[in-house]
Amino acid sequence: MSKYIFTPVVMAFLLVPALANASFLPPDLIDGFANIISWIVLIVLPVAFIAGFWYVHILPDTIAKRREHPQRDAIHALCLLSLFVGGLLWPFAYLWAYTRPTMYKLAYGTDKYTSLDKEHEEEQTGVK
Repeated sequence: MSKYIFTPVVMAFLLVPALANASFLPPDLIDGFANIISWIVLIVLPVAFIAGFWYVHILPDTIAKRREHPQRDAIHALCLLSLFVGGLLWPFAYLWAYTRPTMYKLAYGTDKYTSLDKEHEEEQTGVK
């Protein structure tokens, strides 16, 4: 029975208007907080976006270097080219960095990276 007595009291309490705040900050701090947020959006976010975009586009080259991919120079060139075409070629460079060319070892004798300068020097001296 006591459940029915408190129901009108609770309903009346819920219908009484309460003070509403549009922000979690006091009114005198809202402008300062908005200035901080605007500087973050105008300066920090574009720099972070450019750095992230650059990191994602050099990631295949980094992977190819770590894995000593035999076609590392071509992957590096594709990464740089991808920067200029808006990142459209980046997935191909990423996949290429994780794959090994078939028959490469049979054709060249190794499946590890050798720099172009080292190959040229070996050709000149005749020593491998």
